[in-house]
Amino acid sequence: MTFSPLPQSVNLPQAVNTPLTRAALFLVATIREGDSSRAPVRSLCGDLSSLVRAVGFRAVEPGLSCILGIGSDAWARLFGTPRPAHLHPFREIQASGRHAVATPGDLLFHIRAQHFDLCYELATQITSRLGKAISVVDEVHGFRYFDARDLLGFVDGTENPTGQAATDAVLIGNEDPPFAGGSYVVVQKYLHDLTAWNALSTEKQEQIIGRAKLSDIETADEKKAIYAHNVLTKIVEDGQEVKIIRDNMPFGSAGGESGTYFIGYSRNPGTIEQMIENMFVGKPPGNYDRLLDFSRAVTGGLFFVPSATFLDGVTADPS
Repeated sequence: MTFSPLPQSVNLPQAVNTPLTRAALFLVATIREGDSSRAPVRSLCGDLSSLVRAVGFRAVEPGLSCILGIGSDAWARLFGTPRPAHLHPFREIQASGRHAVATPGDLLFHIRAQHFDLCYELATQITSRLGKAISVVDEVHGFRYFDARDLLGFVDGTENPTGQAATDAVLIGNEDPPFAGGSYVVVQKYLHDLTAWNALSTEKQEQIIGRAKLSDIETADEKKAIYAHNVLTKIVEDGQEVKIIRDNMPFGSAGGESGTYFIGYSRNPGTIEQMIENMFVGKPPGNYDRLLDFSRAVTGGLFFVPSATFLDGVTADPS
């Protein structure tokens, strides 16, 4: 897959490519039926950047950010045409008992900060502002777990690109000029069977992931299992690996559900969709990701992340 470079006068993107934080709040909402819900949502789009600044200004340590993603059906209701070239509903996958579910979601708010109080305050302000215009269908409180590990004990996000490579991986360029500076994001909430996972030997866990647990060093290619997670999620086109940015976060409660909130940003959602297909169906079919024997996807959504410039220009009344 070959992409054209970003245009010279690129729109200012949302804060997609930022360092990992210690806390995050993932909020997915649906927009209630009726024309009366449209104006409050559009109004928030235009005011979101100022709302983030107002809440973040109260903190000694900066770093609060909020990325807004908009689902396929919601885009039609809020903005009509033109629409992003690759925006569509999340594609559900079922294969031999493995299920990548598609769940409702019109709006995604990915809120990040070094301290959770900022995430909570901003989420509260957003939901208060939108009021009865939305229904919250999923809310996940993520936290950094030791040295950026997931609850399975492995470092997460090791292969994220940096610098210009990150920009090229996630920001739309001349391939879709009206939406240059935008991105796509896919989210899935995975619940882990930690009892079963922890019953495995470290060697078997490393075989499933394709990476050393303690050192985080990747297993040599010739020694990797063909079903290893990092084998099936590596996408190569025209001899080049196609990268995405992951900002996954662990979540959970001591006596309840625990897991990983997967969130991946990409210039084209097809890259992440291929990763998910490889995991659930297998490559070749049947050679599925053995991590799914211990992790179950309970949500799935695909959203478009317009540029900050686009959002700042949105008004409550489209006329």
